[in-house]
Amino acid sequence: MQDFRQSSFLYLLGAALALFIVAQSLFFLRKAWRRGRELGISPATLRGAVGSSVLFTVAPSMAIAATVLALSNSLGLVLPWMRMSVIGNFSYEATAASAAAGALGLPGGLSEPVTDPAAFSAIAWVMTIGSIFPLILLPVFLKKIQAKIGKTAQSNAPWTDLMGAAAFIGLIAAFVARALAGQGEADRAGDGAGVLSVLTLVTAIAVMLLLELLAEKRGWKWAQPFTMPVSMFTAMGAAVAFAQILPERVAFLEWR
Repeated sequence: MQDFRQSSFLYLLGAALALFIVAQSLFFLRKAWRRGRELGISPATLRGAVGSSVLFTVAPSMAIAATVLALSNSLGLVLPWMRMSVIGNFSYEATAASAAAGALGLPGGLSEPVTDPAAFSAIAWVMTIGSIFPLILLPVFLKKIQAKIGKTAQSNAPWTDLMGAAAFIGLIAAFVARALAGQGEADRAGDGAGVLSVLTLVTAIAVMLLLELLAEKRGWKWAQPFTMPVSMFTAMGAAVAFAQILPERVAFLEWR
């Protein structure tokens, strides 16, 4: 029996979505190019802008690929691919999917394949609906929101920076807490906090800091966008390596 998460219908939906996005990008690229020529911008300058834009998208694409791989075990390859092809990021997609899986009472959460079509559909709806609201609200309220935020930021610059930093630190802390104290099922290995999750977290942090240090010391500004996706892929590979190298009783030792 074919896995419904990898069905031909889902692949057709994913292919249609990808073709639409590519066609839309080419359409706006053509219009932007023509408008640039109307403004007197030289073809060499336009080609440079296109080239730099392509290079700039490589790093985010690596992070997106890592997110798709991270979610593919539980949700299959197609759904994460479709979600990340439109709008989304790891912090939202993983959080939304985990929250939906927890609310549905799925054993193991996202550490195990989702085999119930109803649960799979509910998770897909949660992941999708959460990203729809910005697309609806921003065109209507963006101008007013920007005006309010700009006025507030100018009058309370220190607090604005502090709140932004606090929000980011809180987001990171949630993932760190999951690796250090996340609770798993008693009869399942690898879904709770333990030796493997901590080693993976430490590897990601160490690689990230090392790459940031190298980029700063060497003046490699072009490399800075790649530090996070490279650290993500390295940590994923390290998790597999630790699981194979360490004794099973050590690698899968969990305290939650």
